[in-house]
Amino acid sequence: MTHRIAFLQARAAERAGESPRAVSLTLFRYILGEAFFSFLISFLFFFFIFFVNQLLLMAQEILTKHVPFAQVALLVLFSLPSVIAMSAPFASLVGTLMTVGRLKTDNEILVMLSSGLSYRNVFIPAITVGIVVSMISFFANDVLLPAGTVQFARLYRRILVATPALELEANSVKKFKDTVIVTGDVTGNAIDNVIILDRTSDGERRIIMANNAELKDGGKQGLSLDLDRAFIQSSKEIARDDYDYASAGFLRYWVPQEDLIQAVSTISPREMSSRDVRSEIRKKIADLNRRMNERRNKVAVQALALEEALRLGPGGEAWNRKPNLIANFQREAKSLQEMKKDRSLLIYWLEYYKKFSIPFGAFSFVFLAVSLGLMAKKSGQTVGFIFGLLIAVVYWALLLGGQTMGIRLSTSPFWSMWMPNILALSIGIILAVLKVRK
Repeated sequence: MTHRIAFLQARAAERAGESPRAVSLTLFRYILGEAFFSFLISFLFFFFIFFVNQLLLMAQEILTKHVPFAQVALLVLFSLPSVIAMSAPFASLVGTLMTVGRLKTDNEILVMLSSGLSYRNVFIPAITVGIVVSMISFFANDVLLPAGTVQFARLYRRILVATPALELEANSVKKFKDTVIVTGDVTGNAIDNVIILDRTSDGERRIIMANNAELKDGGKQGLSLDLDRAFIQSSKEIARDDYDYASAGFLRYWVPQEDLIQAVSTISPREMSSRDVRSEIRKKIADLNRRMNERRNKVAVQALALEEALRLGPGGEAWNRKPNLIANFQREAKSLQEMKKDRSLLIYWLEYYKKFSIPFGAFSFVFLAVSLGLMAKKSGQTVGFIFGLLIAVVYWALLLGGQTMGIRLSTSPFWSMWMPNILALSIGIILAVLKVRK
């Protein structure tokens, strides 16, 4: 009955002198309210899924190491911006599908069209919701997420100083400043089959292996590993063939506290703002250009040496070194080509475009959601919810596929991250045009 009253109010406003094709303000507010209500329900659904996933990760990594619950709760709180940024676009998709599907199955769309109103009265409120959700998602991803990451890192460092066991897990590889620790099975503080790769202040590289080790809290000194029946091999950086080895029944190995803190202080591009990521990209491009110029000079030197050997012919001294000169030139040229595919720079570009593509996916979803919702014939809300979940899964798969192709095949970062949005927007516009013409 309430729905019918809303439409009657819209008709009354039109009879008061508005154009029959104009957007009804009453209808706009009505559909906008319905869309935001459905968005809220969908947002809570996706938020719960991502939040539980985050909570399970925290439970696996932190709660099992007896970290106080209050500190774990703060860590979860600081990680919520990423959950909000991921939940909002998908909630916009599902919420819009549910809203338009219900309007269609309740024949309210039919009443609207019979009253002389156009589909613009449905699209404009939905687009408004998409724009608002995109802005909220972008704000959470670009402002709240970096701020939460800073607080998360600070709190995690304090927890780490008090509970260093967080840094070592079963069957894992952990990298610190100059140390890499490979662990086997872990039972409490006991670790089986430990391998330590490190570099000393004297420039020696060491490999330390032990069948068993016991993890201990060294307080302000850092992390202590008591190794049983340890084997040590050390070699100079510049002379790998010159090495020493030794064995010990007991060996205590220390990982300094500053190395532990540094291991969790590094912020990935995903946790930066778009401005910071862009700044890092500029630095990486400048560094890449410098290294490539150096490599080009080496290629030029090798090319000149090879040219001189070929020009002098068999009578020259360099003729006998021709195979080595060719091999050196090919190696330097190949290295120059591979240098252009800077993986670190590529990852930063992917994350930069991803910071825009995911939040503004809510806007791209609007056209697809409205067009599909208008096709519903019965059980519009239920069908919209199911279709929304399926589209969300497909979208996420395309996003991950694009990111994988960008890293492994060096495809364009822009197209890798924006193609799912472009597809959703294009399909939605095509379906909308076909629906309106029909």
